[in-house]
Amino acid sequence: MSRARQPPLVTGISPKEGAAWTKVTIRGENLGTGAADLIGLSICGHNCLLTAEWMSASKIVCRVGPAKDDKGEIIVTTKSGGLGTSTVSFKLIRPERIGILDQSAVWVDEMNYYDMRTDRNKGISPLSLRPSNPLGIDIDKGKIPQKDLELTFPGMSGDFTSENFSATWYLIDNHAGTSFEQLKIASSNLKKQATKKNEGSLAYVKGGLSTFFEAQDALAAIHQRLESDGTERVEGSMTQRLENILNRASDTADTLFQEVLGRKDKADSTRNALNVLQRFKFLFNLPLNIERNIQKGDYDVVINDYEKAKSLFGNTEVPVFKKVYAEVETRIRALRSLLLEKLLQTPSTLHDQKRYIRYLSDLHAPGDPAWQCIYAQHKWILQLMQNCRDEFISGQRVGVLEVEGDTRPSALGRLSHTASLNRGGSLRTPRPSTWRFETQQQVQFVEKLSDVVIGQLPNFWKLWISYVNGSLFSETGEKSGHVEKSKKNARQRQNDFKKMIEELTNRLVKLVRGALLPATLPQGELNLYGGWENKTELTGAWLTQIIHIVRGCHEALSALEIPNDLLQVIQDLLFELRVHCLMVTLVHTTDDVKRLAEKEDWVVDNEGITSLPSQFEQCMAQMLQSLKEPLEIKPGEINVLQLEQVQDQASELSVSIMKVFIKCLEQLSTETNGEMNTSHNISVDLSSPDRFTSIQEGFSPTSEQRLLIILSNCQHLERRTFLNLADHFEKHGFMGTEKITRVSMDAVRELDRKLFDAYIERRADPIAGSLEPGIYAGYFDWRDCQTPAGVRNYLKEALVNIIAVHAEARLELCALRDAIATYLNAESNFSKCAFKSSSSFKLALDALPQLHNGADKKLLEEQLNKFKSSMQLQLTCFQPSCVQPVKR
Repeated sequence: MSRARQPPLVTGISPKEGAAWTKVTIRGENLGTGAADLIGLSICGHNCLLTAEWMSASKIVCRVGPAKDDKGEIIVTTKSGGLGTSTVSFKLIRPERIGILDQSAVWVDEMNYYDMRTDRNKGISPLSLRPSNPLGIDIDKGKIPQKDLELTFPGMSGDFTSENFSATWYLIDNHAGTSFEQLKIASSNLKKQATKKNEGSLAYVKGGLSTFFEAQDALAAIHQRLESDGTERVEGSMTQRLENILNRASDTADTLFQEVLGRKDKADSTRNALNVLQRFKFLFNLPLNIERNIQKGDYDVVINDYEKAKSLFGNTEVPVFKKVYAEVETRIRALRSLLLEKLLQTPSTLHDQKRYIRYLSDLHAPGDPAWQCIYAQHKWILQLMQNCRDEFISGQRVGVLEVEGDTRPSALGRLSHTASLNRGGSLRTPRPSTWRFETQQQVQFVEKLSDVVIGQLPNFWKLWISYVNGSLFSETGEKSGHVEKSKKNARQRQNDFKKMIEELTNRLVKLVRGALLPATLPQGELNLYGGWENKTELTGAWLTQIIHIVRGCHEALSALEIPNDLLQVIQDLLFELRVHCLMVTLVHTTDDVKRLAEKEDWVVDNEGITSLPSQFEQCMAQMLQSLKEPLEIKPGEINVLQLEQVQDQASELSVSIMKVFIKCLEQLSTETNGEMNTSHNISVDLSSPDRFTSIQEGFSPTSEQRLLIILSNCQHLERRTFLNLADHFEKHGFMGTEKITRVSMDAVRELDRKLFDAYIERRADPIAGSLEPGIYAGYFDWRDCQTPAGVRNYLKEALVNIIAVHAEARLELCALRDAIATYLNAESNFSKCAFKSSSSFKLALDALPQLHNGADKKLLEEQLNKFKSSMQLQLTCFQPSCVQPVKR
């Protein structure tokens, strides 16, 4: 159950005195929740409930009845609060009793006359002046309910004194059972009454003809006596003589009592003046009270006193009252100006704005203060936004922001800089936890601009909504006229307000465009919204933060139920920012990938690859992760990657990143180290896996080792990295991943082929150089040679060198061992492969005679089989079977 309401309390009544049936306004607290809740109202002990008109919980209007008490309290009784109390009283002024022959300067109500015989007032009801039975026949009441009659005759009445009198209703209600003969008699009676009314004043004269004759005879007798007296011809008429005597007596009396009467008149005047001052002290003190209450800020008291004075003396003709009331109006005009100045003052809260608008409305201020306030707020918000840009352009704001622990208040709340800015952190030098950095001014500007919009536009929108629904003027419905006028004005100005919102959103978007996307602005607007050319270009992480800020601003404005068409320009800005962030991130990632070559440490794992492919994959994954928020599709946004133009640009930049990394690998393969020992014997260094492990840290690889390591990295890119990146691209919604993967695969295969050819050429040259002296040793001649008994030593030495190269490839490049073994699976194939780059060896090979004799061919086959049998262990390394790599 709800808690009982407080009992009614009457704190004021206007006017405080008056005669019976004076209309008064009662003010107080808890005067009921509605007309049905008011069950009792008495003034000076008289029940005034019938004339009471409930206006609100603080106001009731009624008429004072003819109470017995001259002064008494005002008691209000409600259902919800019970019997109330009063802190004020009402004085009932009773009119003086005027006899029939007494002179009076005012109209005397004859309906309430004074009976000299009983010495009391007798009230004559207006109903007693009308005939109780206008038809002159017996009344036969029917049994038809009144409700049925009201439904049958809506808006009509059976009372013949009413303006909406219905004869049918009267007959059904009073003569439902009357016979037709009786109705005929009633008709005759009505005709007689109508005939008697039409005779008019002539019938009245005929009825009182004897009285007129008696008056004529009396006047004739008086005239005859005056003529017989004879005084009319001698000294004038008797009445003239009597008037002269009375005038002389009056002059003598005035002369005797002139001084006394003068003092009496002066005393009466003073007494009357004091009575007037006492009786109307409220009006005379009102100008000073208004001034004092204005200084104290009690505007409600001033408005109540002004309304009271206006109702009492607004139309007065008394010069003194007019003069004082004119002074009151002067003070009120000054108050209107003061309140309007406070209303248009900025900044101000929404509560103060509503309060000043209500005050001006109650004071009947000219114009439309609410719209003036809306217009002023609109101009002020525009100026705030422009000032925000001018401050940053002029360099007055330089903000230093801490990544963690930043507790600065903001309309959006502080963003998590750590999460956004640490994306891709592995690409940069690690910084200590206490590191502080200077926030880019464009980011500070967008955040400050967003704070201005979110801080001011909601109150601006709520002020308009209050103006539309009329709640600016009265929350209790007392000022219904103001409410309707406000709604009418709001309907007429809807287009104007819509233009204001459009101007604010467009200004926000243009200012952000000028700071981040100046190319999207017309040339003529760059001076007004641009000017950021000298500022640092933003990275993708900062653009992501800006997108987050703008999205928060859009969400805050959408929560106000602002129409979507007015916020579409912000959606368009978000789309372009997302596209710009995507492109900038891809471009900056290209630069980061270029710097990956500096981090190559040439330390290989058990698969023969370095950490470079893993760093590249991590870099790309972090880049895609940093694009998660910009590419995220919020309500009302579109997928930027579904647009064909954006797809093409993103694919081209992604392919460019892949090619840049492949270019880095190519550059690493051709790097030369001045301290590198070119005579390093790889066969000795790589004779044991343990020894190979011991040289991994801090050693500089030879050019051949670089080629092998880069070849291993290329194979890893082709078989794993590019496939993993394709999955990452698809996971983040990128289109055209097949094209990116295909182009990247082709590029890395081309590099792989190129590097492998370079490696073979490098390793073949020393071997060919060692073979040529052995071939031509002793002036060998094919036409005069001994029967071969086996393979010469220089070939065995070459084979050992090839095995060392093979071991190097097996240890350095496990993924390529099958390909190398295929090249080196036989001596003839080895010779063709190992010496394909040596022009001298090719000439020597072409000069070998062909064997036509079967015995020679058989001998060659036997020698080869013997050589293979004796060198079986050495030749085993050229077999294409897969061998697990050495675990380190």
